[in-house]
Amino acid sequence: MSRKKIHEDQKYIDGLLQNNSFIIQAIYDKFAPKVINYIKSNSGDADRAQDVIQETLVVIYNQASEKKLQLTCPFDAYFFLLCKRKWLNKLKKTSLKEVTINEEVLSKDDDAEQLAIESSIFEDKQALFNKMFQKLGAACKDLLKATFKIKSMEEVASTLGISYAYARKKKSQCIGKLTKLVQESPMFNQLKNEL
Repeated sequence: MSRKKIHEDQKYIDGLLQNNSFIIQAIYDKFAPKVINYIKSNSGDADRAQDVIQETLVVIYNQASEKKLQLTCPFDAYFFLLCKRKWLNKLKKTSLKEVTINEEVLSKDDDAEQLAIESSIFEDKQALFNKMFQKLGAACKDLLKATFKIKSMEEVASTLGISYAYARKKKSQCIGKLTKLVQESPMFNQLKNEL
């Protein structure tokens, strides 16, 4: 295996290994909705999606504990790919077609290539977001950064020394401006075409 840099999302793998309830909850909060939406739009329902998520977390845990899994891509892409493959396997089994995908192990060929493509798209989206984020004014950046870290808008307003009403209004305006910057970028259309 080539010497790739360990991705910062390795914290999710380590958290699973340590049975860290905060990390596990963060995985469900941040990454499960995308999987649930995918499965619901592909012949499934929320209960079956939850089963796939739990099974996938067990697979990741086993890979981490037995094979010392080291993440070299965003957790989101890796997790989504495994869930997607597991779901497609279940669909193949129920339609009595031969199952050729082994979701327990990512091969070094096709699977790694697919993971790299999905990871690349994810990273390109992040890069586009970061680039457009930098174009925002200082007040917008400060407000949005605070909302990324602090859940409560009351706390954000207090931290920044502004009123709650102003914080909510300004956040909405800043998100609108950021969205517009992203959508007007030529890179946005390229990314849309890759999906």
